[in-house]
Amino acid sequence: MALGSAIGTGLFYGSASAIQSAGPSVLLAYMIGGAAVFLVMRALGEMAVRHPVTGSFGHYASRYLGPFAGFITGWTFAFEMAIVAIADVTAFGIYMGFWFEDVPRWIWILAVILLIAALNLMRVKVFGETEFWLSLIKVAAIIAMIVGGAAIVVFGFGLPDAANPGLDTMLGSGGFFANGFWGLLASFSIVMFAFGGIETIGITAGEADNPKKAIPAAVNTVPVRILLFYVCALGILMMIFPWQDINGETSPFVQIFDTLGIPAAAHILNAVVITAAISAINSDIFGAGRVLYGLAQEGQAPASFARISRNGVPWMTVATMAVVLLVGVVLNALLPESLFTIIASIATFATVWVWLMILLSHIAMKREIKRRNLPASEFGVPFWPAASYAALAFMVFIVVLLGIMPDTRVALIVGAVWIVLLFAAYRLWVRGDGLVRAELADETGDAGAHGAAESRV
Repeated sequence: MALGSAIGTGLFYGSASAIQSAGPSVLLAYMIGGAAVFLVMRALGEMAVRHPVTGSFGHYASRYLGPFAGFITGWTFAFEMAIVAIADVTAFGIYMGFWFEDVPRWIWILAVILLIAALNLMRVKVFGETEFWLSLIKVAAIIAMIVGGAAIVVFGFGLPDAANPGLDTMLGSGGFFANGFWGLLASFSIVMFAFGGIETIGITAGEADNPKKAIPAAVNTVPVRILLFYVCALGILMMIFPWQDINGETSPFVQIFDTLGIPAAAHILNAVVITAAISAINSDIFGAGRVLYGLAQEGQAPASFARISRNGVPWMTVATMAVVLLVGVVLNALLPESLFTIIASIATFATVWVWLMILLSHIAMKREIKRRNLPASEFGVPFWPAASYAALAFMVFIVVLLGIMPDTRVALIVGAVWIVLLFAAYRLWVRGDGLVRAELADETGDAGAHGAAESRV
């Protein structure tokens, strides 16, 4: 699920905006952002191994920061997935425009929303199998593109005789920091958007057969995914094609291979990025649905969100997400040109907010472990506490950056309004169990026997 959400629109389409902002130094932005995200995932992983529960980070915030923190974290993650899904359906409409230029984008968006909603209402087994194959297609395609792109760099297949693929092409227009340090900073909103959804690793921790083995294995592959799927892929693209010529009218992957004139390559890649968009939308709806279902069980969301269909699916959450995505149809009809950047920046705010809450929950957990002399975690964060505080500072920096950059300032405004609305909703409507800290059993070593009894603080 995490792979499906985190490798999609941010890479296949959003990377065009990031490249335009930073030039070749966008690779550095992906590495810096990726390192911070890895530390967030290690913090989440440590909590998930200690307390393997479904819908994890909302529960962790509730347990260690208080019930309001759990409420705001769960709902902001659902908001994140909804906004990311709108960005994904927007990208889907753009991709279809490569083949059908005269068809209005909103028609394709409406069609894919109905398709994904139907898929998510089927049995979970059907959904899981579909998502597995969709993710497999796009991962295999990225690897094939990297290998094929490397061959083009070495042998010059499909390039004009005057072309000089490699570092000369990448650095030929202004060097590595072609748009200066400010350009590097400007790229971070799209770069961090690209990583959004990777925290879905923690949502189903309680459903893994062996969380103490499965969660560390998944989390520790994050650096490899970042280097392979983002840094290598985009580095190869910029070695083949002058980065300043990437226009953002379609996926840069499709544009570059279409320009090279390699038979059918652009059409194959367009089919791949469409598959990636469908996969990402699929994961977005799944992730939001699971969290809203968990919030309903805790009394922090309408009870109707906990209703299960005969196929074992929380159908109300799926229907709600489908209605939210219909907003994307209207927005694409009204703002076809500027919508993606606006949506991506709002999604970045929501994503970074969730990561901030994960880090704060983790820091609070570590303090409690020390204060109560509990057993050390079996999957601890490296270089604690320096690494965790550095990641926390970086996330705050990204939020500030959203407010500084004119193109993304709307994200901070929307984000502030969202937090205020959540505060009002919590005070007005949450009652009973929704006002109580989550209780989580501590399954570290031999702590599980007494962890549940001591979990309420």
